[in-house]
Amino acid sequence: MFKGKKVHNKKYLNIAMLGHKHIPSREGGVEVVVEELSKRLVEKGHNVTCYNRKGHHIAGKKFDEESFSEFKGIRIKKVFTINKKGLAAVSASVSATVRAAFGKYDVVHFHAEGSCVMIWLPKLMGKRCIVTIHGLDWKREKWGRFAKTYIRLGEKMAVKYADGIIVLSKAARDYFKNEYDRETTFIPNGVNRPDIVKADIIKNKWNLEKNGYILFLGRLVPEKGVQYLIEAFKKVQTDKRLVIAGGSSDTDIFMQELKKKAKGDNRILFTGFVQERMLGEIYSNAYIYVLPSDLEGMPLSLLEAMSYGNCCLTSDIAECSEVVEDKAVLFRKSDVEDLKNKLQMLCGQREMVFKYKKEAADFICGKYAWDEVVEQTMMLYK
Repeated sequence: MFKGKKVHNKKYLNIAMLGHKHIPSREGGVEVVVEELSKRLVEKGHNVTCYNRKGHHIAGKKFDEESFSEFKGIRIKKVFTINKKGLAAVSASVSATVRAAFGKYDVVHFHAEGSCVMIWLPKLMGKRCIVTIHGLDWKREKWGRFAKTYIRLGEKMAVKYADGIIVLSKAARDYFKNEYDRETTFIPNGVNRPDIVKADIIKNKWNLEKNGYILFLGRLVPEKGVQYLIEAFKKVQTDKRLVIAGGSSDTDIFMQELKKKAKGDNRILFTGFVQERMLGEIYSNAYIYVLPSDLEGMPLSLLEAMSYGNCCLTSDIAECSEVVEDKAVLFRKSDVEDLKNKLQMLCGQREMVFKYKKEAADFICGKYAWDEVVEQTMMLYK
């Protein structure tokens, strides 16, 4: 195995980040993590370069951020990208890896498994390579056979060549130990304590009132379980609405299927991708936040929903139950009937809902702090 650079005596590091789509952006949890981590590293005096994909925001070009060469002290460089499903991530991560390998970096930090296929190159060039596994991406339904094989290859390359592997859940740590006998480091994501804001934009745009709706917010992909939520909600007796906020992620056909499934129930609203003030409003004023996922790495949307003081209802997969502990309600994964029953219970028991609301923010913000994430990550870097 190639030896990574020893940087433990160096006060300030030159760090490259790759594997994300774009920053600043909320296209997914990976992008939020890269931005939060990078800006805090810069504040500590380190030099950070993020390799962004070329091309438009995944939810459409109207959501494109202004083109930056620098953002909050982070250097932004765009890399060659083939903007087609299954090729964008591959082409961008290969391009970024080559540039990082020949750049003047002490550490190259890879995000997500698929970006690690060429991790051997920066290792060969003497760089210290760290990988964050944001989830077992080869399990995601949206990927075809080639993409799944490629992502699995990235996982194996990370196991073989990475100087350190960060996982976001104890379940992922067990997976790498059992599958590869590889030790990993558990460093969960962090969350910021937000400002709670009134329902102004969402009131004017969609007539959404405080505590008047049940919220799902995330990418509309099969493993998020939105199909179960729609099916369950249609059976619930309530005057509350179901708000599904988020865009597709190479999953336009699946989104059409969701809208077809929701047809006939005028309580169900698809908002599309939301950000900035609208995002804060939609989190701040929900009655319940629901995350019915079959597969997660560590769901940032769940951390964010709790940080806004939401009562949360989530599937009982380990990656969610580890996060919420006893501060949220669980239902059996993929079980529409159990999900319906839990929704009906919470719609009828306001006291229970407001008990969970009262405890959520202090619990989650105390448990997951970005500054601690940065300190633990720096220990791996050095």
